[in-house]
Amino acid sequence: MAVRIDLADVHDLHQVLEDHPRYWGERDLRALHLTALVREFGSTCLVARADDGIRGYLIGFVTPDRTGYVHLIATRDDARGTGLGRTLYDAFTEAARRQGAVRLKAITSVTNEGSVAFHRSLGFDDRVVQDYDGPGRPRVVFTRDLN
Repeated sequence: MAVRIDLADVHDLHQVLEDHPRYWGERDLRALHLTALVREFGSTCLVARADDGIRGYLIGFVTPDRTGYVHLIATRDDARGTGLGRTLYDAFTEAARRQGAVRLKAITSVTNEGSVAFHRSLGFDDRVVQDYDGPGRPRVVFTRDLN
């Protein structure tokens, strides 16, 4: 089944929230799905759409220091392992470059081994930053220069 990458809109965000467990399993990350991000940074928020719905999505933006920041990326449970996450990152990278990004950045929890492995496979460097998300809340910070 063909998948196309489109710009995300608020309706898409509501759709993925309705199907939240298919993207995130038992983890409840609904509070991170901010409508304002899609409204204000729509040119760098993406959905992977197929005939059977949204297979994956990426919410990101470009910061004033020219960093393409990926806030969320997820693929639906039946689309994992297909290369869709990499396709979404490639599309985001191009969109971020058009806005002047010279590097990419993302973060995850220190226990999210899948995310660490995925970002490493995409060529990101990673380091643990203590207290990144507040006292006692370390995060893995991923960075990759765009050449």
